[in-house]
Amino acid sequence: MSQAAPAITRSPAEVVRQTPVAQAPNGICYAVAGEVTVATADLERMVAAVPDSAAAALHHKAYYFVPLTVNQGDETVIADRYDVGLSDNAVCHRNLQLGDSQCVFISTRLMDDKFSVAFEFYINVGHAVVERAGVSQAFAEQAWKQVEANVKGETSLDAWESRKLATSHEPDAEKHKNDYFAAAFADAISIYLLSLYIDVDYHDLRERDYPLLAPSPMAERLRKVAELFPANPGFEFAIYYKRRS
Repeated sequence: MSQAAPAITRSPAEVVRQTPVAQAPNGICYAVAGEVTVATADLERMVAAVPDSAAAALHHKAYYFVPLTVNQGDETVIADRYDVGLSDNAVCHRNLQLGDSQCVFISTRLMDDKFSVAFEFYINVGHAVVERAGVSQAFAEQAWKQVEANVKGETSLDAWESRKLATSHEPDAEKHKNDYFAAAFADAISIYLLSLYIDVDYHDLRERDYPLLAPSPMAERLRKVAELFPANPGFEFAIYYKRRS
């Protein structure tokens, strides 16, 4: 029996040259290349869920949804379909500067479903918004009040670690505090965007490396993010403390 041919790999620059880019109503540029299993309509809605006010911080970025983004030594290549032989060296995403644009290649086939693909996309968006626009002072004040009240858990390992350092008596505590605000704000934006796109059971976001922030403090953060980045028409933000039957 003949074996399946290996996946074709191309350089990121080739993918950019050969793949038409679409622009969502919020202005975000994105493209799909290769055998991606997430439906086109789901990807379109995923991108469109980013509020206009957040999308404004993503100029000169383009998101490419591809099967696999693979590290090959010092090079990055893009596979046209899932390949077991390439998956061990694949990464969830890679940000590459090509010309005057930053291109973000998201490996959709490393993840199980549209929930996981969307969260990977929104995590990248959240960090990009913070990098470009900075941290909201109102959000930082709210988050620090929670820290001072000893709320349990955090929203990511980065936030968890920087929070511990920020509350220490080390000379760099102020720097760690700013790092904490940036991580916590990016996390909250990401989770908020995910909730606009798809119903989220908060406990599905649990990690083994750190305790997840308690639901009520998380809801407070998400409401603050919703004030800063109101949902676009056709999308709704709501928090339920019990799943509807």
